Amino acid sequence: MESVAKSEPTAGSDAPASRDRNLIYRQSRWTRTTHWIWAISLFFMLLSGLQIFNARPQLYIGKQSGFGYNNTVFAIGAENTDAGPRGYTEIFGHRFDTTGVLGWSGPSGNETARGFPSWATIPSYYDLGTARVVHFFFAWILVTTLIVWLVASLINGHIRRDLAPRLDDLKRLPQDIVDHAKLKFHHTREYNTLQKMAYGGVLFVLLPLMVITGLAMSPSMNSVLPFLNDLLGGRQTARTIHFTVMVLLVAFFVIHILMILAAGPINELRSIITGWYRTDPPAPDDETAQRSA
Repeated sequence: MESVAKSEPTAGSDAPASRDRNLIYRQSRWTRTTHWIWAISLFFMLLSGLQIFNARPQLYIGKQSGFGYNNTVFAIGAENTDAGPRGYTEIFGHRFDTTGVLGWSGPSGNETARGFPSWATIPSYYDLGTARVVHFFFAWILVTTLIVWLVASLINGHIRRDLAPRLDDLKRLPQDIVDHAKLKFHHTREYNTLQKMAYGGVLFVLLPLMVITGLAMSPSMNSVLPFLNDLLGGRQTARTIHFTVMVLLVAFFVIHILMILAAGPINELRSIITGWYRTDPPAPDDETAQRSA
């Protein structure tokens, strides 16, 4: 009896049945919904966060900051030079000219001193109050959805079944790295080792750390969680960690998009929009085994 390679949708699924045995129902409606909620929330949090950062475009390590301290690790600013105003970015004491993008930017002839440019912030004009409202609104959407997803995934076994790396996954890690470097992708139902590690790092390390450092920076949380600032090394350190996590999330997004384009954008987008995903055809040995079963 010939086995069917296609996976049928679960009860209540909105996905239509398919006769293509290589087309499986990989992403549930819940997975797709949370994916897009997180993507939209992080987009607005990023751009509004950059607007908030522009109010003080410096990062420090420790509990204190200001002219009397030498703990600046990152700064964006502008200075007057013989060639006119120039923007700069300083990282651990090393200064780079970033005129036109960071520190000094704007339409030609109407540039202004500004940390991140107007096209990268919400709102585009300087409005700290609006930026904070947008930032916190989408932050609470992200936190609420993340908690619900975590509880549901623990109950239905999604974390254990699909995201937790197994011993066999770790053994395949070197080969997965080589395959990705060669842009050689295997389209299967299961996530590969690098995907599990990347998604797990975002869901269980970066996003929780983003939330925790965000709470540590909130003055209203000092009375509720007074130990949080000390645990993170001070409010300024928490702000630096918060910014660093943002950079790592942006890097993950860029790599994620590049992998989608390299692996086949139509197939990958169909999976996260409709739930259906086309897997690789079975190897000749697999087909022979299926027909003899």
